[in-house]
Amino acid sequence: MGAQLRVYRRRIRSTKSMAKITRAMELIAATRISRAQRAVNAAGPYAREITRAVAALAARYREHPLLTEADNPTRSAVLVITSDKGLAGPYTANAIKETESLTALLRDQGKEVLTYMVGRKGIDYFQFRDRPMEQSWEGFTERPTYIHAKEIADVLLERFSQDTGDGGVDEIHVVSTEFVSMLTQRATATRVLPLELEEVEDEELIRQHGGPLPLYDFEPSAEDALDQLLPQYVTNRIYFALLESAASQQASRRAAMKAATDNAEELVKTLTRQANQARQAEITNEISEIVGGADALAGASAGSE
Repeated sequence: MGAQLRVYRRRIRSTKSMAKITRAMELIAATRISRAQRAVNAAGPYAREITRAVAALAARYREHPLLTEADNPTRSAVLVITSDKGLAGPYTANAIKETESLTALLRDQGKEVLTYMVGRKGIDYFQFRDRPMEQSWEGFTERPTYIHAKEIADVLLERFSQDTGDGGVDEIHVVSTEFVSMLTQRATATRVLPLELEEVEDEELIRQHGGPLPLYDFEPSAEDALDQLLPQYVTNRIYFALLESAASQQASRRAAMKAATDNAEELVKTLTRQANQARQAEITNEISEIVGGADALAGASAGSE
């Protein structure tokens, strides 16, 4: 067997092994997507109801510190959610790209940006480029829990409650990936604090909620209720962003591994075709050598006679 044919067959074996690995990773990611989607669906009703409750409270009491915008904001905190592992297609790259756009926008507005990073890949990206990070977390992006979200929220709320002169921030933004479908995941940037309240008519609110607005009685007061609800609201927003990002990460990884498997299978077909051509060329060459040798022997025998 010729050297070229051995090279082709070795590449075919290695490519088939790689295809088995990527196929297994695709199946694992598909299984984890279902689990992540269940977590998102389970957290959705609570997220919607606490948002409605906070909106009702904010409509009656707007003087809370977490609702008040600074007259001249000078510093913003940006929480970026990336992945701990690679092989997830453009998932982390899209989140970082959205972060770059948001950071540029905030700096154009004259604001200092403090970055808080979630995920090993985002941390590596910033460290490699010597970019500062206020704080980072890793190790839970595939299976985030409410405890992780509360730890992050406590840090951000503490900075938000401080004066900017003491190192506090005027705004908190979250960059995460929204799970649209199995094929589409979209990196988004959302301002979490201060809350953005829109002035709308009652008829518009009724249309948005699909029915009459809920009535709330606050004990002991709306201010005290806001003191309790707003930190939970911020934590829940971060938790929901972590859950959606986890589902998006697995969907992106599944798509990337499926593409890698399809490419590997196509490469095997191409290499097999090239190996067959090389083998056929070797057979043809051997036949030519045999025929040439037989003709030479026949010519030598005729000359001797």
